[in-house]
Amino acid sequence: MASMTAVDAASVAAAALLDTLAAARQAPFARKVVAMTGDLDDAVRSRDIRKSLADFRIVDQRGDDFADRLIHAHIDAAGSGPVVQIGMDTPQVQSAMLAGVGEALAPLSAILGRAEDGGWWVLGLHDASRAHALRAVRMSTDRTGDDTEDALQRAGLVVGDAPTLRDADELDDLAPIARLCRPDSEFARSVAALTGPLVDESRSVRDR
Repeated sequence: MASMTAVDAASVAAAALLDTLAAARQAPFARKVVAMTGDLDDAVRSRDIRKSLADFRIVDQRGDDFADRLIHAHIDAAGSGPVVQIGMDTPQVQSAMLAGVGEALAPLSAILGRAEDGGWWVLGLHDASRAHALRAVRMSTDRTGDDTEDALQRAGLVVGDAPTLRDADELDDLAPIARLCRPDSEFARSVAALTGPLVDESRSVRDR
């Protein structure tokens, strides 16, 4: 598929969000918060998203740029306590992986999970107020992961690593990520509807 319509893109994004919410809902965290912007009534699959959000506390995104919004989301979610923050473009994430990030964070100041494109998909901070270090980071570049780790270390934090994941930014990302999701996941179904059946080339003959 060389291109997709705006509605197709919104459908894939909605599916990614729904799978991410499902993973976060099942993770063993005391509080679950979503920092949201925009009018949910205008969203594709708004009814499904609204139903999935029923288990979360919703806060408005605030700030002048992406880094500022990330900082405020950390603080609004946890005040001065620990927080594990993820976006919605890694729908292959599972609750056990998020739980592992939380467990690894306990003895450390921070946990950073890199994205294959040079960014990051998860940031855990033992003290959410330390998210102010992100203000020195230029977001959405192929150095954002490196720059984030540098900024956290300059702020005196001990940074551990979470698994590296591929995030769904480009058309070429969709099928490989969907093959990592459960076949019945919202994202896998959404991508298959646009591209046709997904084949997991990593599966052995015995598994087929």
